[in-house]
Amino acid sequence: MLLAGLCTVDVVQRVDELPAPGEKVQSLQVDVAAGGPATNAAVTAAALGAEATLLTVLGAHPLAALARADLEAHGVRVVDLAPEGSDPPPVSAVAVRDRDGERTVVSRNAAGSEATWNGTVDADVVLVDGHHPGLALSVARAAGDIPVVLDAGSWKPVLDDLLPLVDVAACSAHFTAPEPGLHERGVGTVITTAGPGPVRWSTADGGSGEVAVPAVAARDTLGAGDVWHGALAVAVTRERTVTDRIRFANEVAAERVRHVGPRSWTTAIAGRNRT
Repeated sequence: MLLAGLCTVDVVQRVDELPAPGEKVQSLQVDVAAGGPATNAAVTAAALGAEATLLTVLGAHPLAALARADLEAHGVRVVDLAPEGSDPPPVSAVAVRDRDGERTVVSRNAAGSEATWNGTVDADVVLVDGHHPGLALSVARAAGDIPVVLDAGSWKPVLDDLLPLVDVAACSAHFTAPEPGLHERGVGTVITTAGPGPVRWSTADGGSGEVAVPAVAARDTLGAGDVWHGALAVAVTRERTVTDRIRFANEVAAERVRHVGPRSWTTAIAGRNRT
């Protein structure tokens, strides 16, 4: 599997209560891990037994070494497209509330990135998150007949050119696109998640439906959507129907939120539906 997109360094602090403006609180636990949509999806894919390669922009800054080490420890091959002398990777400051896993995130995305991919794509599925626009577009173009999955968290200008190359657009509940619609733009399958609510789907040939999400006691929701997208991309290669693919992704994401910390859940899903 080839995944292209954002990699951040996440500093995650677990707290009794999320701080109010101007308030200082003591954390219960601190973790440092690589983050970002494509990055967390890559960790998920690797935990599920896929060969995951992440195309991203990290650079030589010491902070980048933290992210790289985390990814390599979890079985993700990293291809760093950062130019020499590049800036530090984006850093996300995260607070997670202990009792229910609710979180706040302050981050900086890959604004101004000019990374592109000039290689070939040797993979059974591609996932892009659009945070490095040129990278997403060049990888999707190189994919040819290989299925392309888009993690569509928010509208980005590159999507005008990217969507006609996408086979599966997996959208957040808050995602909105200017007309025409995604099917009219060439996307075969459109899926919309809604947190704990049912996942809705539609296809260009008129099919539609929804799949219920397992009810779980959430302990940590950080990156749950990214985990869902990674599991969906794996399911594209293993499951034949849209509903089975969504059901698989739902089950993996439900397992993620049961576990505290940015990586503790990976052992719980290891071996699930391996081929």
